[in-house]
Amino acid sequence: MPETGSSDLLFWNALALIVAASIFVPVFVKIKFGAVLGYLVAGITVNLFFSGGFSEHPEELLHFSEFGVVLFLFVIGLELNPATLWDMRKDIFGLGAAQVIFSALVIGLLAYLIGVHWIGSVVIGSGMALSSTAIVMSQLSEKGERRTLHGRKTFGILLFQDIAIVPLLLIVTLLAPTGEDVTLVESLIDIGLAVAAIVALILIGYYVLDHIFRLLASTGLHEIMTASALGLVIAAALLMDMVGMSNAMGAFLAGVMLSESSYRHEVKANIEPFRGLFLGLFFMAVGLALNLRVVMENWLLIITIAPGVMLLKILLLYVISRFFKHDHNTSIRLSFALPQLGEFGFVLFSAAAAVGIFSGNMSSILIAIVSVTMMLSPVPLLFQNWFINKELQDVLDETFEDTRGNVLIIGFGRFGQMVSQPLFADGYDVTILDNDARRIREARGFGFKVNFGDGTRRDILRAAGADTSEVVIFCTNNPEVTNRSIRALQAINPQAKIFVRSYNRRHSIDLHDMNVTFSVRETFESALILGKQVLIELGVSEEQASDYIEDIRLRDLERLQEQAEGDMESGMHKVLRKPVTPD
Repeated sequence: MPETGSSDLLFWNALALIVAASIFVPVFVKIKFGAVLGYLVAGITVNLFFSGGFSEHPEELLHFSEFGVVLFLFVIGLELNPATLWDMRKDIFGLGAAQVIFSALVIGLLAYLIGVHWIGSVVIGSGMALSSTAIVMSQLSEKGERRTLHGRKTFGILLFQDIAIVPLLLIVTLLAPTGEDVTLVESLIDIGLAVAAIVALILIGYYVLDHIFRLLASTGLHEIMTASALGLVIAAALLMDMVGMSNAMGAFLAGVMLSESSYRHEVKANIEPFRGLFLGLFFMAVGLALNLRVVMENWLLIITIAPGVMLLKILLLYVISRFFKHDHNTSIRLSFALPQLGEFGFVLFSAAAAVGIFSGNMSSILIAIVSVTMMLSPVPLLFQNWFINKELQDVLDETFEDTRGNVLIIGFGRFGQMVSQPLFADGYDVTILDNDARRIREARGFGFKVNFGDGTRRDILRAAGADTSEVVIFCTNNPEVTNRSIRALQAINPQAKIFVRSYNRRHSIDLHDMNVTFSVRETFESALILGKQVLIELGVSEEQASDYIEDIRLRDLERLQEQAEGDMESGMHKVLRKPVTPD
């Protein structure tokens, strides 16, 4: 056997984690328990296999893997642009804030009444007020309920919980028993440094980052964009850490700084693989850091408290939802979706143990309770329909019909700009994607919000929302690029309605074979309109000219269908080559 701490042993340890994750994560995803629990169970299994001796210092692995949480908060910040926050302000800062505060107070008070110190009670109440974003959003997506009324309300609550983790981590730091006396002057200096660091991040984001990413994008090297995105997260996290604040706070602020940037979709897509890997490593590290002896000694307490907390949260969520005047069915669906404790409970309780608020035993018990509630997450949904008022069902369903699906435009040259006008006229919120830095800069000068990204990449399309978009419009002028983009879209969202600018007739045939919803050749309609006006100027009536144009459209469509079934020579008899002899 290799010596402990040798590079060989590190490779064996890494292999053990990868094998365990590869086994458990797909299984847990398949049985609808989610990848988070799969990673957690993988870590616990490795811990059991090594009899709790996988690592001499598992807390060091846990601390290293917290980079996944840092990246997660960065991604959350990317999605929190001012417009989104404003549209969802009542759900986020009203319903969401009330849920977190009220639940934290009630659960924290119960913890205090059973003998937990008040500082520990604050942390327990705050951690147990949070739900699992990963599990809940997966469940809503699987059931097709993300755009329903209760789906939007649920997302608003989760969004506030995601925001709340930043100040909650700060509270844990402030409540930590440091054992040192700090003078008022020292406190004011620390606060001043923290404020200065935050202001510096905001100013850098507003005045510098877009220029840097524009320069990097002009190189055409994806790996440089990826490295710069990771560098931004690390630099922001280190800056916050240097002034005594949470590095997660720095990552969150860095994300918010880029939320209005044209390059946020590109940055998000480049960060996602690292976020997923490190977050998975974090959950496995939680399982590795569990004190299995403590869990076994307190198993009865754990399996008693876990369902009790879930039932209490269901009742609290229902009361809060009704207080905000939501109907009975919406309140039931919302409360039964959010009773489990969340992955941020791991973060909060681990952080509290690291700074001395909890003992290692208490942290292990709390993390085990979080894990059990996440495992039980699908159970409440099995009983949800028992409490639904069937008489209100039809009325509620009708309120969902006026919700509009997302529209995504890929390519924002002259053609894409004109396509966007009718959509903006009817009030649609259109996401625009282009990979030309110069064109984006020009468009922004005219007031258009254009995002930088390569539409042929599935990760970029997902980051831009293509996997949930109802309509995607391709306005790119390169047939090969357009076709690759369409195939990438169809792989992640086969239900999307696809509208395409075709480059030429051969490209139109390719698009016909790809079963797009509608395509038009870039010069076809403009040529027909010009030809119609020429006829009118030559003395042909407008009605007769319109008839000619409609006949030509029909001939062209029939010829295109024949070419799709045959070859490019098919349907040539449909083309007019000499004056048509009047009947």
